[in-house]
Amino acid sequence: MLFNSYEFIFLFLPIVLSGFFWVSRWGQDVAIYWLVMTSLFFYGWWNPIYLLLIIFSMLFNFFIGERLSNAYQNKQITMGRVYFTAGLIANLALLGYFKYAGFLVDNFNIVTGSAIDIGNIILPLAISFFTFQQIAYLVDAFKGITQEYTFSHYALFVTFFPQLIAGPIVHHGEMLPQFMREQTFLPQLKNIVIGLSIFIIGLFKKVVLADGVARYATPVFDSALAGEVLTFFEAWGGALAYTFQLYFDFSGYSDMAIGIAYMFGIVLPLNFYSPYKATSIIEFWRRWHITLSRFLRDYLYIPLGGNRYGVFNRYRNLLLTMILGGLWHGAGWTFVIWGGLHGMYLVVNHAWIELCRRLWPNGLLSNGFTKFIAWLLTFIAVVVGWVFFRAETLQSAMIMLEGMIGLNGVALPNAIVVHLGGIWTWLQSIGITVYLGGGHQFVFTYLWVILLLLISFVLPNTQQLMRSHISIFFTYSTNCVNEINLILKRIAKTQWQPRKLWALMIGAMMAIAVLSMTSVSEFLYFQF
Repeated sequence: MLFNSYEFIFLFLPIVLSGFFWVSRWGQDVAIYWLVMTSLFFYGWWNPIYLLLIIFSMLFNFFIGERLSNAYQNKQITMGRVYFTAGLIANLALLGYFKYAGFLVDNFNIVTGSAIDIGNIILPLAISFFTFQQIAYLVDAFKGITQEYTFSHYALFVTFFPQLIAGPIVHHGEMLPQFMREQTFLPQLKNIVIGLSIFIIGLFKKVVLADGVARYATPVFDSALAGEVLTFFEAWGGALAYTFQLYFDFSGYSDMAIGIAYMFGIVLPLNFYSPYKATSIIEFWRRWHITLSRFLRDYLYIPLGGNRYGVFNRYRNLLLTMILGGLWHGAGWTFVIWGGLHGMYLVVNHAWIELCRRLWPNGLLSNGFTKFIAWLLTFIAVVVGWVFFRAETLQSAMIMLEGMIGLNGVALPNAIVVHLGGIWTWLQSIGITVYLGGGHQFVFTYLWVILLLLISFVLPNTQQLMRSHISIFFTYSTNCVNEINLILKRIAKTQWQPRKLWALMIGAMMAIAVLSMTSVSEFLYFQF
């Protein structure tokens, strides 16, 4: 079931929310069972057969978690390691079979010339998210930092429907204690109004902005997949359109998840915070998919050695972490390259910081121009990375990049050229050509790109709008929090208030969004 569907907005959510507070009169455990059962219904709406998979996964990991907790309390270190290893292998094997078996077999066939066929394996919805979440639980249980929970509480931690499908990836200690509070089970109008407002903002981002610009990204990538030659503006138009499609799709989903949870009195961790405002790749990953970045840092980068064993090992660990992060997003060489590319970005970024620290101890980014250059380089690097992220094959990705660097020439549609007057003579002199048709596509592509660029950089994000009414649950770094607090001070006058004007604006956004829900449009992160 999709957040941006009529059945979710007008049936599922109102029934589950009102039912939660109604059954709470018979006790907190009854309300928790209600949420678990409705969350499983939400998950099974897509394909009921995979309910067996997620239930088995929960039962297995809860059992292993209990054994790990007992081993820690009884100081049975060896036994704890055995259980932890068994749990980790089982989770990775499950994820590996459904997500990577086909990829591995296909590449094995290419290398060896064999013809092994394992059939078409359908990827279960959200398997990456609930697997990573439970691995984090097992690590915490192995370290002895989990509390004793009943299976119903653990099942709620895994299946809570606002964050089940595409995150954020939460720790048990971030969510379950909130369900232990008595006030969580009492309906609060303030929470519902604020949560609903955040949900509507996210819905508008998804169905109006993300889906609106998607129609100008998809045809370009489809043309590249078909092997068609793309000129400079065509390729950049498609790449930028997808860049903002993904931005508002993921930002919209994150807002909707946070808003829904807040209606239940639950604060989810921040997962997305204006990443295209970043002036470095390091900062970008502190803003984009924050909880995944935290997971990769805590459970992959640091166990690999982090930055503890010299510069070379640090850079190697960064590269390996990002390559595996790329593979987490999808089983394909395009995702491996995307992850490796960001790994190299991070290596260069850290090396540059170290160089600047030695050569310019007082700081290099001391004025607006240098910060703009840093932002521009970061943004271009991210856009190039998204080409591999979106492209279905390496060949289509290279066709996109060839067009973006101008190898296929620079051309403008004739509908634009006829309005340029004498400027066109000069443009011709520097090698720009003309083609017939495509004027409408060209104009609306770049109008959308400019509009979404301005929204991304000029307007405050949802957390900034709601900062006086909802605590922002940060999960990453002190530096990021301090930087965000400075931004909040600069825009202190722009914020949501329970006033008629805001009610009218939110209502108008809801109306436009609902009227725009003319076709089913999945969130891009559902495929991961």
